[in-house]
This record gives sequence, C-alpha cells and structure tokens, in this order.
Amino acid sequence: MRDKRPVDELSVEELERILAIKKREERQAKLQRMKRSGRLVEPEMPPPLPPTLPEVQLPVATAPAAPPSVAPAVPAKRQTSPHFEDDPDVDKDLKHQDKDRFWKAFVNQSLLLVEIAAVIGLVFLGYNLLIAIGALEKETATAQALADEQRRAGIPTIEPTPQIQLASLVLPGGHTPPTAPDGGQFNYNEIPEGLHYLVESQLIRPVIAKPPVTAQTALQINIPKLNIDATIVQGTDWESLKAGVGQLINGANPSDDNGNLVLAAHNDIYGSIFRYLDLLEIGDEFTIRTEARYYTYRITGREIVEPDAVQVMHQTDGPTATLITCYPYQVDTQRIVVFAERID
Repeated sequence: MRDKRPVDELSVEELERILAIKKREERQAKLQRMKRSGRLVEPEMPPPLPPTLPEVQLPVATAPAAPPSVAPAVPAKRQTSPHFEDDPDVDKDLKHQDKDRFWKAFVNQSLLLVEIAAVIGLVFLGYNLLIAIGALEKETATAQALADEQRRAGIPTIEPTPQIQLASLVLPGGHTPPTAPDGGQFNYNEIPEGLHYLVESQLIRPVIAKPPVTAQTALQINIPKLNIDATIVQGTDWESLKAGVGQLINGANPSDDNGNLVLAAHNDIYGSIFRYLDLLEIGDEFTIRTEARYYTYRITGREIVEPDAVQVMHQTDGPTATLITCYPYQVDTQRIVVFAERID
C-alpha cells in the first residue's frame, strides 16, 4: 500500500531512500531509452551446452567400470545490470578509490619533498666542496711559497759584479780653479770619458751609506803650523768636502795599529782649509782627535803627484795618515800629498 504521509512526517533515512529510488528509476528509464534507440548493446550470452549423453552400462565381466562423467564448468554469469551510486557496493568502491587517490597524492607529495631535500643537500655539498677546494688551494699556495723560500735560501749568493770606485782612479778633491769660466766644479777631465757616470753616482750624489760614528772615529784635526783646527766628516765625495775635511771611507781609524788614515780638503774653494798644505815640512806635527783621546802624527814626507796616483792612499803596515789637496793654487791640475806617521 502506498505511503500517503506528508513529506514533513518522513524521517531523514526515509527521504534519502525515496531520493535513491527516484534516481534509480530515472537511470532505468534512461537505459531503456538508450536501448530503444540502439545506443546500448546487450552482451551476447554464451551458446547453450549440448545435452549430456546417458551413461551406457557395460557388463562387469567384459569391461572395467567407466569413470563418472564430469560436467564441464559453466562460467558464472556476468553481472550486466547497472550499478548506482547509492548501492552499498558502489559506496565501498568509491571509498576505496578516494582512499587510493589520497595515498597516491600523499606518496607523490612525499617523493616531491624528498627530491627537494635531495637537491638542497646536493647544493649544500657543492658549496662545501667549493669552500674546501679554495682552502686547499690556499694551503697549497702557502706550502709552495714556503718550499720556494726554503729552496731560495739554499741557493748560494752570486758574487756581485765589482763596481769601479773613483778612489781607484783618481785622488779626491779634484776640481776646476775658481777663476775658470764656470768656477770651481768637479774636474771631469781627470776621469776617463766612459766612466763619467761614476762621478754622478759616487761623488756628486753618493749612494753608499756612510759608516756610523763610533768612539774610534776621527772627529777633528789640528795643525798648529798652518793654524788649522777643523772637524772631520766621513766621505770624500763632493758634498762631504763642501763641509770641510773629509776622511776616505777605507775602514782606517786613528787607534788602529795598522792602516792609512786619508784626509782631503779643498785649497781654494769651500773654505780653502788645505790652502797652505805645501808649507808643511818633515818633522812638523799635528793631532787627530776621537771621542776617546788625541793622537799625534809627525810628517815624514811630501810629494806632488798626478791626479791618478791613487797608490798614495793604499793601506800601510803601520799607523799612518795622508793629507791631500789640489795643487798648484788656483790651477789645480795636480795633487800635493803629505805623509805622516803616528807617534805615541
């Protein structure tokens, strides 16, 4: 009997059931319309099986009993009826499909995260590898530099090329006379033409450092006969002789038991300190002072030589002193040299 209750008296379960029935009826009607229009094809049924033959009874004595006949298995009939979303089996399949899709999505996202983490790890490893390579290169460069320095330290030093010194060519103090057109200047004519560069490097602007003053360095010369009381500077270059009496840098000191203490000064320019050096005679005495004491010298000889007579400046076996200046006065083409020995 048809239920005639109004809709508001039905429960939710009853309404859902009615809605499911309505949907089923609509689908059934749609399938019927598709079948009539030829859009739905029924599956072919398998042909009927042939009837089984009756068993034939054979005599027991003449033939063994035949095994019982086994009927062939008939395949189960396929379900051809449509499935609806509100059927319980369909709900289960949908749930399984949703579950499968969820797990597939979860697995895909997990794999994506793993790949991203792997890429980040590779980038981090590459960065650390570059830093390690840079540090290794620096350590290698430092080790190579240290090894190179050690090897260089083991290489023997090459003997320097001997440099020509003016003291081995010409006596100090040479200059043109003050009456010359250019006044008193260094006399280049005393130096071979190819060695003029030595004047610039050794005499005009010397590059050799002067030795420091010690307690044994000659500081002052006093010649009573010529009324000379002058300080002594280290060096016989052009600038040193401008300051006064210059001492040849040859390592000799007044206190040494051996060596030739060579002193030079101008005779007609820059104070003309040795102007009357030619008045000294054998037996005259003079003193040279250091920080520690005075040393007395007695003149043993005098000589006029050419500018290249450098042998007068050679070292001696005893404590001696040599005084040098240009000669003649305001001509300055030669040198006057005074020799003396130290007396204690």
